[in-house]
Parts: sequence; structure tokens; C-alpha cells
Amino acid sequence: TQVREVASALIDTAKTLNIPVLLVGHVTKDGSIAGPRTLEHLVDVVCQFEGDPETALRMLRAVKNRFGPTDEVGCFDMSGEGIEEVSDPSGLFLSSADERVEGTCVTFTLDGHRSLPIEVQSLVTKSVLPTPRRAANGVDANRIAMLVAVLYRHGNVNLLANDLYISTIAGGQAREPGCDLAIVGALASAAKSKAIGRTTCAIGEISLTGQVRPVPRLEYRLREAARLGFTTAVVPTLRREIAIPGLSIVQVDTLQDALGAMLR
Repeated sequence: TQVREVASALIDTAKTLNIPVLLVGHVTKDGSIAGPRTLEHLVDVVCQFEGDPETALRMLRAVKNRFGPTDEVGCFDMSGEGIEEVSDPSGLFLSSADERVEGTCVTFTLDGHRSLPIEVQSLVTKSVLPTPRRAANGVDANRIAMLVAVLYRHGNVNLLANDLYISTIAGGQAREPGCDLAIVGALASAAKSKAIGRTTCAIGEISLTGQVRPVPRLEYRLREAARLGFTTAVVPTLRREIAIPGLSIVQVDTLQDALGAMLR
């Protein structure tokens, strides 16, 4: 009752004086706003800070926006001086190594209106356990199991008896289906000891039949790749041609074609 009455009084004051009012609250363990749900209905915008406690990166998301979109994302860095804005977070999720390293592949994922590069790293070792170990950080473990099976069936890369370790850089999240092509590229690169070029990225979804399927807003991701200096992009077959200066677009239909284009 107190939260509801205080919020109503603040809203009346804001409308009377024609000024913006910021209400700062806290969230519960499950991520919802503490207190009655009516508080969310009274205000115009609800923003939440999200982030991995192991990294300094924080995302500011609009959970509710009465007068605008909710897919805008702000990136901030938790430093010793407080929370600082990260105007261009594209380099946060990429390693600083310049030479070609086997077992790595870069993809571009969507977070709201932002297109962020995510570097997927993998390590393939011979297993000494009856059940090979699968360790995933920043990627969906269930999707890894599916992609390993597709690699075996349609890519002629047998990893069923190997220990697999897959991770992203700096707490990045590669959980959307559009990251499948980069994950299988990193796994195949580690298994075959062939490095993928540092200026090559891979964007696409892998189906159970070994087909490379299109992903939403591909042109937007490719333009961000070209802006960051990537020269080659392995993507699904395009419905319409996309011409981006400085970027060579390699279109593939199957997993075999994709692996051939990445592991040259």
C-alpha cells in the first residue's frame, strides 16, 4: 500500500510540475521488480541493469517503454570510478591476438538494435573418460550436443569420443541460432588443427539436415563486420544480393560447403 501511494503521489507531482521523475528500486532473486506489479503499470519506462557478476560489463535494457521500443540496449563498464558508458562495445568480445589461432571463429549476434561480434573458442582433446566431457560457457550446452551430432553426420568430423570445451570471450553470449556456424567452425578448426582467418566471420543457423539456414537482419550484421575490418563473411544463401564495400560474402548451402570455405 505504501509503495502504491508514494508512486501515485510522485506521478501526480511529475504531471503537475511537468518534470521527469526517476524511481530507483531493487529486484528480487528471480529478476522481477520487488513490490506490487502496479508500480510497473504506473510508470512509463522500466529499465534494468543486467550483467554477469564475473565481468565488468553491464547492459541497460528497457523492460517496458510506453512511448518507444524496448529493444534498445545500453552498454556500460563497471569501473573503480563508477559506471562508465561504453560507446562502442564491439571490441569487448574479441581477443587481442593478431595471428591465426586454431579453434576460434567470430560471429555477429544481435542484442536489441546492436550487432555485437562474439568470438567463439573451442578446445578438442582426446577423452579418457567413459563419457566424454562437454563444458560450455556463453553457449547453449544442449545446442552443442546437437551441433556435434550434425558435424558427425553431415560434416565428416567425429567428435563423439572427445572432450569438448567451448567458450566465448569476456562473458559474451552466443546463444542464438545464428551463432551455430561459428560454433561448428571453431570445433572443426580445433579438431583438424586448421586455423580460420582472423578477418573471417561466420553467421548462420545449422539445421539437423546439415543445411545452413538464414538468420534475421543479416545485412545489418554484415555492415558491422565490414566496419570492424572483417574481409570475408561465410553466410547462408541470400534471397537478394547484398553488396558491402570491402567485404567478400561467401554464400553456402550446406555444412560441408561452410567448412570448406572456412578451413581453407
